[in-house]
Amino acid sequence: MSQSSLIPASEFSTAPTMAFAGVRLGQLAASHAPDLAEVVAAGRLDEDWFATTPPAQQMEANIAQRLDSQAAGTMAPFAIIDTSAGKAVGATAYLNIDAANRRVEIGSTFLAVAAQGTGINPAAKYLLLRRAFEVLGCYSVAFCTHWHNEASRAAIARLGAKQDGVLRNHKYDPATGTLRDTVIFSILPHEWPAVRTQLEARLRRHGRLG
Repeated sequence: MSQSSLIPASEFSTAPTMAFAGVRLGQLAASHAPDLAEVVAAGRLDEDWFATTPPAQQMEANIAQRLDSQAAGTMAPFAIIDTSAGKAVGATAYLNIDAANRRVEIGSTFLAVAAQGTGINPAAKYLLLRRAFEVLGCYSVAFCTHWHNEASRAAIARLGAKQDGVLRNHKYDPATGTLRDTVIFSILPHEWPAVRTQLEARLRRHGRLG
């Protein structure tokens, strides 16, 4: 019996502290709301019609919602901390957790505009993927995004994720009155070593690794 088969299902929804390349992920908490509200307001991150970033004034409620999902076992919400600044610069999560099938999705992510392109996002993805494959023993890690979010699709592809398909008319957005086509990507265990190597190479180019 493998070590991963002994991991209880409840472990999938925990959010332990992890650090790598100047980035720390840790349990999202209400105390992160001021930093994250500032991040969203400064970058106007909630204005893209195809994104699901919470408005600054709704940050406390959004964090509470994520924590409720964690209590239900369907999400593991993390704050993204820039260790050089010592503050939260974004948030991310494992969501749609399916512990029985050892599958998680990485998403509900937003990041400060000033932190984009600095290597913080690749470092955060590295930590989440390493835990998923090397600790939780996942069979698959998924990434989902809106068809019209071309930047997100490109970023997921740069990770080395493969596109599995498109769920057409997948979700209705009452705010815009539109239907979302959801693009689904995934990374499998045998692909993780190559993905890990290219993420480490990207972090070296950003000067985050020696």
